[in-house]
Amino acid sequence: MPFLELTLHCTESTQPRFENALEDVGALAITLLDAEADTSNERAILEPGVGETPLWNTLVLTALFPDDSNALALLAALEAFDPGLDWTQVQFRQVEDSDWERAWLDQFQPMRFGARTFIVPWNHDLPEDARGADAAVVRLDPGLAFGSGTHPTTALCLRWLDGLATQGLLGGQTVLDFGCGSGILALAALKLGAARALGVDNDPQALIATHDNAERNEVGTRLAVYLPQDEPVQAYPVVVANILASALDALAEVLAARVAPGGRIALSGILHGQEDELLARYAPWFDSLRCERDEDWMRIEGVRRA
Repeated sequence: MPFLELTLHCTESTQPRFENALEDVGALAITLLDAEADTSNERAILEPGVGETPLWNTLVLTALFPDDSNALALLAALEAFDPGLDWTQVQFRQVEDSDWERAWLDQFQPMRFGARTFIVPWNHDLPEDARGADAAVVRLDPGLAFGSGTHPTTALCLRWLDGLATQGLLGGQTVLDFGCGSGILALAALKLGAARALGVDNDPQALIATHDNAERNEVGTRLAVYLPQDEPVQAYPVVVANILASALDALAEVLAARVAPGGRIALSGILHGQEDELLARYAPWFDSLRCERDEDWMRIEGVRRA
């Protein structure tokens, strides 16, 4: 099924107005990408923070409309809906259904994190080194554009979980994945030997994606998902939160209370330069705080004080 694709550039401040106008005139789907990112890789795609939608300073906004839509009529309707926006740079083109889907499928290849953890798309054969009996393989639907493991924030958390498993600190434990997105971290923990996992996210679509991925990976009975207001309040031996620095700061007391004495936490979604403030923020509750860096992103980990 072909579509009429509309593309424009906007800023973080004008994005909501552009998106509202496009939805009003019947856009079937809207995609946001970093205008300054290298489009040959997926670093432009970030996992949503709890209570936030992370955006970039300048964005490429793409909207899909039915193939029989009239481009000039759409443009006139958009200008009428919000004449204060600059619609002069809008570009239209006809795209086949497979154009955007194939581009994502081709980019998403099997990935290895640490000693045993592999993230493999459903449409790809298992690589040779992921066929061992001790391999922890998570299969993901490449159609899900968040939480695929390619972003450094996710990679940092996957390597941390893999390291816990190597040290014998994950087997039989219950893991909380706070801000679960696609559920990739909870799934990896289960594949690495955790007994149970809980995923928490403020986006209902993320909970659906997490549940679907758990079923496909045959761990659905061991993973529960909740909105933040529905999450059962308890302490866990392992907690991972891959959200944003601002959310990690605001939720410090909540996350600290979720970690059992002697339990371990990993915090990610932190840009280099933001870590010192968060180290100080979490110091009242955690010992052995340390940082790990991947490109421009940081992971903080620590052990809950008894």
